[in-house]
Amino acid sequence: MASRLLRERTGLAMIEFAYALPLLATVGLAGTEAANLALVTLRINQMAMLAADNAARVRISMDETDVNEVMVGLRFSGTGIKFGERGRVIISDIESNGIASGNSNAGYKITWQRCFGAKNAVSAYGTEGTGATNAALKFGIGTRAPATDTTGTIPITAGAMIVAEVRYTYSPLVAGMFMGNRELRAVQTFPVRDRAGQALTNSTGMNDTARRLCDAAHLGST
Repeated sequence: MASRLLRERTGLAMIEFAYALPLLATVGLAGTEAANLALVTLRINQMAMLAADNAARVRISMDETDVNEVMVGLRFSGTGIKFGERGRVIISDIESNGIASGNSNAGYKITWQRCFGAKNAVSAYGTEGTGATNAALKFGIGTRAPATDTTGTIPITAGAMIVAEVRYTYSPLVAGMFMGNRELRAVQTFPVRDRAGQALTNSTGMNDTARRLCDAAHLGST
């Protein structure tokens, strides 16, 4: 009986599989997490591009209702990743501050700024009005802060550009105990087309509650 048991091999494959299963499961879950992170990162970059492009292409003038339409589009496009609850998009219109180039305060300004999302985040470049009377944005914008040299991104001469910053708290799909939450960021810029004036109008008399302002009172997922 003992010798027969020693020669028995029918359960060997099952035992080997049992030993290998934890490793296979770990590799599989890690691959799933990596793929999900890559897809969400791509989605965040696409949303930043969508926000900047849509805000830049509005013709004639930009109104609070136009801003609201852009934000509603972002809310729907980000439904699958719960962007409204976990993210924040900050759209800024940047143009020359109008100060003569020889003046030390010459540079660029944030003419207006609007936001959407429940995540408490602020622009890396300043709030509405930044640079209007000083050189806070002398060289335009960098990747995550105002540029400090001529490599910064700036609007075309006598024009303006839209900057869309997206911040999003990524929650791991299956590897929460190993990764933890992390912040994803994306910045996209587009030149304003066919819009001479950059002032943000409010033709319908939208009240402050309905406007997409960027203060703490306007943090929300809708």
